[in-house]
Amino acid sequence: MKKSFIVLFIIISILGMTSLIFYGIKFNIVHKNSGMISVVAGSNEASTLAISLNEYLPFDKNSKIQYTRSNFKINENIPILDGASALYPVFSAIASAIYPEESVCFDGKKFTEESKVQMSNTRGAYKSVVDGTSDIVFCAAPSKEQLLYAEQNNVELEFVPIGLEAFVFIVNVNNPVTDLSVNQIKGIYSGKIENWKKLGGENCLIAAWQRKEGSGSQTAFLNFMNGEKTLTNPIGILIGKPIGYSFRYYVEGITRNEKVKMISLNGIPPVKENIQNGKYPLSSYFYAVYRKDNKNANVKNVIDWILSPEGQGIIENNGYVPLGK
Repeated sequence: MKKSFIVLFIIISILGMTSLIFYGIKFNIVHKNSGMISVVAGSNEASTLAISLNEYLPFDKNSKIQYTRSNFKINENIPILDGASALYPVFSAIASAIYPEESVCFDGKKFTEESKVQMSNTRGAYKSVVDGTSDIVFCAAPSKEQLLYAEQNNVELEFVPIGLEAFVFIVNVNNPVTDLSVNQIKGIYSGKIENWKKLGGENCLIAAWQRKEGSGSQTAFLNFMNGEKTLTNPIGILIGKPIGYSFRYYVEGITRNEKVKMISLNGIPPVKENIQNGKYPLSSYFYAVYRKDNKNANVKNVIDWILSPEGQGIIENNGYVPLGK
């Protein structure tokens, strides 16, 4: 195994490889100064994004979002909404409830420039709110780089919690492991635990997948690791059984991949009740974020409505966990 590891690392280093395709999955390779490499799961983002947009469009009779038209309406000075892909159903449903239908323009692949709803993922959304091209973005907590970008542009952001989510770890549905401790997860991603057998699973290597820098899930993961270095055995990535991470609703509500399952942490499953009462170890808020110097009064009006019983009902009806229950 050690010889195979050395051979693979030399090949990757000599060829200057930046990615691998294995079983149809693209992995981005980041060379580490420590002599290790980090392998980050990638995807065809454009294709995935188009499917998500089409499935959760505002005002579309075939949309998967759940909403009711509200008596509260925004008909002028309409704030532009943007956000993370994992929260797209939330702000799509919000727009459907309180915006005029003609304010949302979709060309079959993407929202047009004049549309009051956009969807540019976590990195794009944080950039857009700082740049002033969107008014409210719906995201998990920002990364250090995203906060630094705001600071460099002399922009102060306001973060308003509007719901709760769980950061979850996922494995193949046939993996016998159903529960891990927080320390065991950290052991996997720090390279201290490399075989599933040590965790009550099969005798095979662990493929510890990561996400792209700047994504909401990668920021949550780095916060979870709390500065501990992450190391990945490339042999494990090639022949091991994977573990990855995301947010609960993205796994359970958007992708609905029957080939994966969420595992419990410290014996506590990531179900709504445990998220809301704080028992699940990695429960956190998601936010409506806006610039403090935004002069559009409807920004605050929209957020106040989201925090109302009607707004929180839309969050809950779309599969997310509302505040204060």
